[in-house]
Amino acid sequence: MKLKLNHVSYVANKIAIDIANSNLLEVQTSIDKITKLAIEILEEDIKKELQIDSKAKQLLEENIEKIEYVRADEKQLFWMIKKQLAQDENFSLSWEDRYNELSHKLLDEMILEGMIKIKVSENQVRNLIFKAIDMYAKIYEEVEDVVFDKIKNYKRKIMVGTDEYELIFEKMYQEELTRRGF
Repeated sequence: MKLKLNHVSYVANKIAIDIANSNLLEVQTSIDKITKLAIEILEEDIKKELQIDSKAKQLLEENIEKIEYVRADEKQLFWMIKKQLAQDENFSLSWEDRYNELSHKLLDEMILEGMIKIKVSENQVRNLIFKAIDMYAKIYEEVEDVVFDKIKNYKRKIMVGTDEYELIFEKMYQEELTRRGF
């Protein structure tokens, strides 16, 4: 599942909580500092993908007349361009690979910054971080569906995409995640 910028604080918080509650390591700093570092690393990764998306869209727009002339599938072309741009920039589009890369990067930074002392192998701690990211990604869609259904069953109909809808959705989304331990 593709993470979005608005997911970052939830994922970072989950990572920090899992690290703080783990007996695999000794935390040498506050949970807030770990969360902040995780946010920085996750945001950097997501922004990198957004830049690739933007470049791919720009290339499509620059060649829209040719695309329409040959009746090519824009969605498929976008994906092909994005895949090539990602490969050129050595950026993985596979989420499992990215979760793994993010886990490595976060662990390396926490060790470098002296935020943690590891009691076991680094792989076990990386797996802890990987699982936190992966767990959030799997739960996200489920939580989103629950919140969507709750809003749909309101007595008063709220239009999707309105500011009111977004505010209600975000509040209920946060409540549902909190209820699930995020």
